[in-house]
Amino acid sequence: MTRHIGIAAVSPEGAALCYRQIFRQATPFLGPDRRLRVSLHSEPLGDYLAAVRAQDWHAVGDLLRRSAVLLAQCGAEFCLSPDNAVQHGVQLAEAGSPIPWLNMPDLVALAVDNDHRKVVGLIGTKMVTTASTYQTHLGLKGVQVLAPGAEEVDELDRIIFQELLYGEIKPKSQQTVLNIIRHLADRGCEAIILASSEAPLVVTQAVSPLPLYDAADILARGAVRRAMSP
Repeated sequence: MTRHIGIAAVSPEGAALCYRQIFRQATPFLGPDRRLRVSLHSEPLGDYLAAVRAQDWHAVGDLLRRSAVLLAQCGAEFCLSPDNAVQHGVQLAEAGSPIPWLNMPDLVALAVDNDHRKVVGLIGTKMVTTASTYQTHLGLKGVQVLAPGAEEVDELDRIIFQELLYGEIKPKSQQTVLNIIRHLADRGCEAIILASSEAPLVVTQAVSPLPLYDAADILARGAVRRAMSP
């Protein structure tokens, strides 16, 4: 029997995509019946947004830990959060958590390193693209991480927080994101990390001018492998 997966949801759209990605990743290994047990819990999105904007990572960690406690009570044997903006809080949530956590930046850095990439770009919110969420993990592997320009970062932040977070998809915004990826390609990026769980709503490999590393999908693959491990 596979291990029970717990999802600590933050963004409803991002968590829903991750839930679907987990089952899609499981299909090649477990067949169409997908014999997985997955539980999801969320604290109020507004509480997360307030804590993240205040950079109160201890509050973020407390919110994530609350989900971990309830997920453990549901039977989950490990948990994860597909939301990139709270990854600093995951490390704090691990302290006192009744179940272990999967680390998304570690899994993404491993995937990029395995492909021998040297320069990658980031698509995500301002707090992710300008912070150390991925830069540290990838830098230790000799991979340079480029953020979009300052104005592009602000526009990405607006698109994610004002549109994608609520499931709103505008063609103009999709074109903006694709243009930002093209600019990163012009600066030497070999691939792009989708460092926003909602980013796949507007950019997929089918339309991207560069290879993509969807962080949440990589996390989902890691969760399936963990669930299947002895």
